Amino acid sequence: MTEEEKHRQSELLTQRLISNPKYQASKQVSLYLSFSNEVATEGILRHIFQSGKRVFIPRYVGDKMDMLRLLSQEDYDSLPLTKWHIKQPPDDDNTREDALLTGGLDLIIMPGLGFTPEGHRIGRGKGYYDSYLKKCAVLPSGRPYTIALAFSEQMCDHIPVSEHDMTVDEVLFVEK
Repeated sequence: MTEEEKHRQSELLTQRLISNPKYQASKQVSLYLSFSNEVATEGILRHIFQSGKRVFIPRYVGDKMDMLRLLSQEDYDSLPLTKWHIKQPPDDDNTREDALLTGGLDLIIMPGLGFTPEGHRIGRGKGYYDSYLKKCAVLPSGRPYTIALAFSEQMCDHIPVSEHDMTVDEVLFVEK
């Protein structure tokens, strides 16, 4: 995909997400911070801050993923880059609110490499989101609603799944 096409589809998907009733009703949102080959999330992050929602972002440490609170655009700007060239709170940052300890999440906006319209997803192979959703399921608030953002080129007719794979509730993508 060209950079222009990635930008075009990212803008369309940002608008679709912002107008989605599940997003509009959410108060505590988890948002992935995008790689260059994923649907860009910077516009969504700005909208979350402007709308007064609470945003939580992934922090990957070893084989575990936490969702930690991000307070503002300035807070985001100050985050260090990881070896994968994405921003995340440092491993030793123990000052941030953890979503699992603050009542859970209403919505998780998920990345991935490939998706089916039925919500099957292939990630990067570590099972971070599948494990995290299982942890959420035992909270009193239950499993949050999940929305994946996909370029049209990431949509597949079939993706092999196992009993460990969690289905995404909704996949937003641009029709070809």
